[in-house]
Amino acid sequence: MNASTITGMRTFTAPLALAAVSLCGGAAQAHVSLQTAQAQVGGSYKAVLRVPHGCKGAATTQLSVQMPAGVIAVKPQPKPGWEITMTHGKYAQAYAYHGAQLTDGVRTITWSGGPLPDAYYDEFVFSSQIASTLAPGTPLYFPVVQTCGQRVERWIEIPAAGQNGHLEMPAPSLRLTPKETP
Repeated sequence: MNASTITGMRTFTAPLALAAVSLCGGAAQAHVSLQTAQAQVGGSYKAVLRVPHGCKGAATTQLSVQMPAGVIAVKPQPKPGWEITMTHGKYAQAYAYHGAQLTDGVRTITWSGGPLPDAYYDEFVFSSQIASTLAPGTPLYFPVVQTCGQRVERWIEIPAAGQNGHLEMPAPSLRLTPKETP
């Protein structure tokens, strides 16, 4: 190799090293998220919560998700090795659903048991309906509390109106799209 080849390699290697550090830094700050980040108003929605890691090395033993207003007819998917509990409550308003008026339903789902070791990721799933009264373009937030034995990670931060800044512990979010007309 000549001197210009070595110099070229140094120039090329430095940006790659920086990119690798950036990617590793992003992975350390990974958070619970929704696999599909948009849904149609008035349509069904299969929520897949992705859990990329435990809590500072500890295995995940419980995951709780709170339903935002307008997410109705919620049904969690069973998960081998995990127990499901749900809390029910009144909705802020009645919602039309298959010819009936729903006035209450699932407000929180909790999967417990596991465990999900820190070295692995997994998905927690539930089906739901997005109320037809919600406005397209509106974001919905699903606050999640991840418990890892004695440690707890609260993915519950919701940005203030107009805020575009970085959140340390963001709640998984969903953007609503208009209902498609047949």
